[in-house]
Amino acid sequence: MEDILQKITTFADFVHADQVRKYSRERYIAHPVRVMECCRRYSNDISLLSAALLHDVLEDTNVGREPLRDFLLSLVSQPVAEKTMTIVTELTDVFVKSAYPKLNRRQRKNKELDRLEKISPDAQLIKYADIIDNCMKIVDEDPDFAKVYLYECRAILRRLDKGNKDLHNEAVKTVDERIMSLTGNKL
Repeated sequence: MEDILQKITTFADFVHADQVRKYSRERYIAHPVRVMECCRRYSNDISLLSAALLHDVLEDTNVGREPLRDFLLSLVSQPVAEKTMTIVTELTDVFVKSAYPKLNRRQRKNKELDRLEKISPDAQLIKYADIIDNCMKIVDEDPDFAKVYLYECRAILRRLDKGNKDLHNEAVKTVDERIMSLTGNKL
């Protein structure tokens, strides 16, 4: 399994190319690796861990579904590849500005939240880990946007409750702590 996850990490790093994290300026791959490691505390499912490493590929790179599926099939069985693809697809935003230019951010996020509420427990677990990692530096680096983002995360966590309960609670706690550090108010 470790060899497969390393190959997937290398692939994800390659396709994310020169992308860097907005607030830390580190190579983008550091984020999906942290998300995968967080998920690994709760699951050893190769499909879930692979999806954690690839969760932003369809959304943030030029790689399409078929090339990603073909890559996975070169490493894992068809059922594992298909499950991984299903999870990655579930985690890929649909209501993006380029596809819905007439909708404002709030409208797009509300539609996205309605869609996310229906994703699988495995995809929700990855979403919890993604939220935890994304919240770590935002308050210090961009407090204005943090106000918007953290409340969006809180709304997501209120409605996504099918994933691992312990990680869900950790994500809720992380978001609440970041909101408190930003506002100075107890919740």
